[in-house]
Amino acid sequence: MTTWRSEELPDSHRIGGAGWVLIMLRVVPLAILVFGCLALLLLVRLVERPLFGQGRPWTPFITQFVCRNAFRIIGIGYRAEGAPMRGPGAVVANHSSWLDIFALNAAKRIYFVSKSEVAGWPGIGWLARATGTVFIARDRRDAPAQVDTFKMRLSHGHKLLFFPEGTSTDGRRVLPFKPTLFAAFFDPAFRDSLRIQPVTVIYRAPEGVDPRLYGWWGDMEFGPHLLATLAQRPQGEVVVRYHAPVAVADYADRKALAAALERTVRGGLEEAGVSEL
Repeated sequence: MTTWRSEELPDSHRIGGAGWVLIMLRVVPLAILVFGCLALLLLVRLVERPLFGQGRPWTPFITQFVCRNAFRIIGIGYRAEGAPMRGPGAVVANHSSWLDIFALNAAKRIYFVSKSEVAGWPGIGWLARATGTVFIARDRRDAPAQVDTFKMRLSHGHKLLFFPEGTSTDGRRVLPFKPTLFAAFFDPAFRDSLRIQPVTVIYRAPEGVDPRLYGWWGDMEFGPHLLATLAQRPQGEVVVRYHAPVAVADYADRKALAAALERTVRGGLEEAGVSEL
């Protein structure tokens, strides 16, 4: 995967004495929330899995609880605009930060679609598997298997979340959507019935702070970025804007579909007044 880069990095990640105090005040309750609820999720899954298989009628509510309260602990304002799509389908969004996982899970039950390599990452891969992430190999030879996987998950009413940019940015732009990700949706199993909802995730830094505060890109490491986020005071806000769903059948091919969804997501960023481009 190509990583988006910027030659100029934000100057807002320096942590002073007061910042370290905030980190200690926030990191402990955040860890209790995340790992305590993860243990609860795994216990519930022991009952849920034998009864429902890939169907998850209970555990997604635990994930939502964690994500909503994580923003409260960190101090970042959160709100959703528009109406999340009902029923099974796909969701696409711009990708700015690891915070997107919390932002997109907080309002609606979704399941992320990620490259297969993530499953083997220490810590993150385990968390991703526990919350029902769908792992795919980005190889056209695996397309039939991907279609079968999507079909099975959608049959359980799941909403599958994709980041079509293929990399995260500084939160001030939307990169071109990769049309290869949409090829599976033109399979006869999906083309005539599947709907896709575009979503714009908007980060607003507090006044006087680098507007790219929450962006996570290039060679930034997760640990320092997490600490800088916890140390920030005052905090900004994240807005999740749901746009009207579109029908795959209304588009001639994957390139036309990708371009239309990209325009909608980018338009949401521009309307919010946070886009650089």
